[in-house]
Amino acid sequence: MRKRIEEIAETLVRSGQGILAADESNNTIKKRFDSIGIENTEYNRRSYRELLFRTKGAMNDNISGVILFEETLYQKAKDGTSFVDLIREANAIPGVKADRGSFVLAGHPGEIVTEGLDGLRDRLIKYYESGAQFAKWRAVITINDALPSLSGIKANAHALARYASVCQDLGIVPIVEPEVKMDSEPADHTIERCEKVTSAVLKTVFDELHDQQVLLEGIILKPNMVLPGIKCCRQSTPDEVSAHTVRVLKRYVPSAVPGIAFLSGGQSDIQATSNLAAINAQYDMPWTVTYSYGRALQASCLKIWGGQIENTLNAQKTFAHRARMNGLATLGKWDNSQEKSI
Repeated sequence: MRKRIEEIAETLVRSGQGILAADESNNTIKKRFDSIGIENTEYNRRSYRELLFRTKGAMNDNISGVILFEETLYQKAKDGTSFVDLIREANAIPGVKADRGSFVLAGHPGEIVTEGLDGLRDRLIKYYESGAQFAKWRAVITINDALPSLSGIKANAHALARYASVCQDLGIVPIVEPEVKMDSEPADHTIERCEKVTSAVLKTVFDELHDQQVLLEGIILKPNMVLPGIKCCRQSTPDEVSAHTVRVLKRYVPSAVPGIAFLSGGQSDIQATSNLAAINAQYDMPWTVTYSYGRALQASCLKIWGGQIENTLNAQKTFAHRARMNGLATLGKWDNSQEKSI
């Protein structure tokens, strides 16, 4: 079991590839669809995700795994092929979002905690039987001048560790995702404030993982980059982002972890790619450093598709381009001139 978990984790962070986060909840994808003026129906959700999973240029070359929403895990393409099989045919690994979303943390105004531990084991067994080989749990950390509290960090870190332990007990690789949100209101925090909070979060997460006897060689860490808030008066360059981010990772992430797959966390397409490239180009690190992007891979593709079947090919070309650019970023070989290739 241990060897298998380690092999899956290593495959998810193989060179030049990353993880597609296609696990938007129905409420979240409704916001995406609202932005392009289409109805949030099961048919449209299925059609859009089929478009992604049938993009061979992306799926075969630059995507190692796909995180699915529970509904999507059981869906089939128009020709009856299951999405799980489509992903496998591209030599990628199917995974699933395992948490039940974020809720108000009682007694801590302004903070939230991710729930879903109740019934988790039974859900994971069903997910595994349906083809999921890894799972994801997202813990959202609010940041401002006063938050997060230590108890808020601990509550989320403990839940992450409990989830990871159950996953590994069932032979599933856990993606551990503690996200310090760059758009937490008032979203004007400095990069230095983000570094301090991210440091506290990662230290606590790994303390909890140790307490729960989680095998570090069999997890993927999906953290935020260290970034200023989106409304901060001074935005940081890729060199600054990479310096702050790598300093935190080297201090608090054990080298036993096989890979770090950054979330995009509200960054633009190009910003997420540029920052990832700077990290990989400038630093020698003990882990494979890659991406697990949702919006930063999909936003331009979704806009071009617009719910119209005649736009499918152009949307797929755009998705393949973004995947290719991020694949280059994982190798430290991206520069902005390559964006013109689309």
